Amino acid sequence: MTAIYKRELRSYFITPIGYVFAGMFLTVSGLLFSWLVLSADNSGAYSYAKISNYFVYLLFVFSVLIPLLTMKLLSEEKKQKTEQLLLTSPVSLTGVVIAKYLAALTIFAATLLVNSLNYILLYIYGNPNAAVILSNILGLFLIGASFIAIGLFLSSVTENQLIAAVSSIAVIVALLLISLLADTIEKEFFRVILKWFSVIDRYAPFTLGYFDIPAIIYFVSFTAVFLFLTVRVYEKRRWS
Repeated sequence: MTAIYKRELRSYFITPIGYVFAGMFLTVSGLLFSWLVLSADNSGAYSYAKISNYFVYLLFVFSVLIPLLTMKLLSEEKKQKTEQLLLTSPVSLTGVVIAKYLAALTIFAATLLVNSLNYILLYIYGNPNAAVILSNILGLFLIGASFIAIGLFLSSVTENQLIAAVSSIAVIVALLLISLLADTIEKEFFRVILKWFSVIDRYAPFTLGYFDIPAIIYFVSFTAVFLFLTVRVYEKRRWS
């Protein structure tokens, strides 16, 4: 498992993917931060609404950038005919999937950590609530972890990296827009169900500085479900 993790982690640095992801993430995030947060007046009147909007916009940035990390993880193995090596390796299929998942998560977490240096500027222009910043970072990490699990699963069902990326973007955007769809439905029963799955609604408490335990459990469970489904795909392939 460790060998697979190191191999996948190394692959992000011997190909442009890791650099493209980190560069685009930090650039877009920096521009959004300057536009939405630091554009407020110097009286410290940048509002928490603007900070919340910044973090919500980052979720949509994730929808495009995270598939860059996941599109090749398993589809490339199938395309290059190295999939059989994984299926017959002494490492369990669960170990293989988790190793690849952790490699992508490491790149994402490291980039998110570097991006967090932006928030130091808030202390120069005012006196922000540290709980709000930390809870938002945690929320972003949990959502990013969930999106990586989705991308990994979709990468396991196709050998075409482009299809894996596009389908991941479509699913992630759909999850982000469920809240808007729910607001258009009149029947409360269906509206409540849709909002239960809504990423935006689950993320909302974090934007207010709350470490929402049900939301944390939701995102962890969401991630576990897609990792489980990915393992099942490979178990079926092993015996087919």
